[in-house]
Amino acid sequence: MTNAARKIIIDTDPGQDDAVAILLALASPDDIDVLGITAVAGNVPLALTAKNARIVCELAGKRNVPVFAGADRPLIRTLRTAEHVHGDSGLNGPALPDPTMPLQDMHAVDFIIHTLRREAPGTVTLCPLGPLTNIALALEKAPDIAARIAHIVLMGGAYFEVGNITPAAEFNIYVDPEAARTVFACGAPITVMPLDVTHKALTTRTRVDAFRDMGTPVGRAVAEWTDFFERFDKQKYASPGAPLHDPCVIAWLIKPELFKGRHINVEIECESDLTRGMTVADWWGVTDRTPNATFMGDVDADGFFALLTERIARL
Repeated sequence: MTNAARKIIIDTDPGQDDAVAILLALASPDDIDVLGITAVAGNVPLALTAKNARIVCELAGKRNVPVFAGADRPLIRTLRTAEHVHGDSGLNGPALPDPTMPLQDMHAVDFIIHTLRREAPGTVTLCPLGPLTNIALALEKAPDIAARIAHIVLMGGAYFEVGNITPAAEFNIYVDPEAARTVFACGAPITVMPLDVTHKALTTRTRVDAFRDMGTPVGRAVAEWTDFFERFDKQKYASPGAPLHDPCVIAWLIKPELFKGRHINVEIECESDLTRGMTVADWWGVTDRTPNATFMGDVDADGFFALLTERIARL
């Protein structure tokens, strides 16, 4: 690990694409120092996301990464999960053994607060890959941490792609829009990987075979996860493959030049039954609302998959 390695906390609800994002981070110790992984309810309930995060660490041979369980439900809403995409375990695809590494005793929210207070201000980046409940709870419980966050790089929302769980909303934001509103208003630098970007990074047969052909347990698992969840998206979007949403967050930390976006205002709709969870992104600058996020719009998909393949092969 070099001095330049960026310290991060991955907040996640694995999920096959979450799993690939975790693997990318764990495969890149020169660039990324994973201080801990915090699990949140989202794609599947908390008991499974906390279990799945540990399964992925063990698959990567990184049993020393501490994993913490966080919020088991959104701030005020009933939990909506996505087994229809990810399968009943959240990691359907390869048969992987149950984890033997322990879950930490500390609550994920307390770990986030403790870490941001312990490390020097501006040195810890938060990487939420699921609903933003844990991050919002930390900000509400300890408002002093907002000024200490180096950056929040999250997967969530959409503008041109609009929605995937409803016509107007992307899943992560929709599950806990109040949490998203808190996070987007916190004042920390925010970079957003919306569906607009992730839907340009599709798993083609060639790209998936590159993982399978590694001949490693990790490469095989990534290929089998992708085979499983791409069936849903191929059918839904009539596309040649499925988006790998969450690894975009980690890829940006390693190679930001792969992505293009705009620093704009993003507000979260919480009231409307029709558009709840919508990320109202002022892409065209038609309001005078203050910009609060860098909202990505494009990705070099070939460069993204080249990075992913090269790093995953290291595990």
